[in-house]
Amino acid sequence: MPLVTTKKMLKDAQEGHYAVGAFNVENMEMVMAVIEAAEELQSPVIMQTTPSTVKYAGLDYYLANVKAAAERAKVPVALHLDHGSSYGLAMQALRTGYTSIMIDGSHESFENNIAVTKSVVDACAPSSIPVEAELGRVGGKEDDLDGGEGNGYTDPEQARVFVECTGATSLAVAIGTAHGLYKGEPKLDQERLSEIRKVVSVPLVLHGASGVPDEAVRESIRRGICKVNYATELRIAYSDGVKDVLNRNPDTIDPKKYGTAGKEHVKAFVMEKMKNCGCAGKAV
Repeated sequence: MPLVTTKKMLKDAQEGHYAVGAFNVENMEMVMAVIEAAEELQSPVIMQTTPSTVKYAGLDYYLANVKAAAERAKVPVALHLDHGSSYGLAMQALRTGYTSIMIDGSHESFENNIAVTKSVVDACAPSSIPVEAELGRVGGKEDDLDGGEGNGYTDPEQARVFVECTGATSLAVAIGTAHGLYKGEPKLDQERLSEIRKVVSVPLVLHGASGVPDEAVRESIRRGICKVNYATELRIAYSDGVKDVLNRNPDTIDPKKYGTAGKEHVKAFVMEKMKNCGCAGKAV
């Protein structure tokens, strides 16, 4: 089917008390793996790219890959710009054909974050493209995403004002997760999440879920998270598959052989996380 936006996906998840898995894809094999997992589990799915991934190949390359995969699929597929770093990049993604946009103004002042987010929301509104924003800072470092020390937790009252002022259709919140790999087990401020949920009506998003225990993710979903992002662990899965083939057969020269192994590792990981998020069987 054609690419869809994330608006209905996330509203359905909010009403159904589950979350949609959002998976960062780096190449064709990862796109294929995510689609295969979604089809097998009959799950809606969001594929997404960060600014550094976009820089590697271009918005049009990733759109072409995901669009082709979606058109072969029978489940809803959205293509999301993850951590859009500027108004300009957000507009490029909109014009290219991405069906969901994130503008990340979390490193700006509260007022400037409101301003840049509202400008993207207003620009996307005529095309009915939903906009995810972020308030607070998800810590850690992954690619060119540097969340700092991760102590900028989302304030519930600021979240309420932020959503009212910007019209953002979903909100990524900082409750103790981080980008990249964790040095220890992350401790999520679930009570803060519940307080945010009480005053914010739009779907909430959990970033930095790679490495977060499944039970902690499930608890976050019970408290209002509707979209869960995974990136680092997909890269690890793909790389592990490739390494396994090359370690066992160092003379292998056919990219399809180690690409297939990488794809299968990613597919298994995605299926596991879809089941944990509760979105398996939710494709409509």
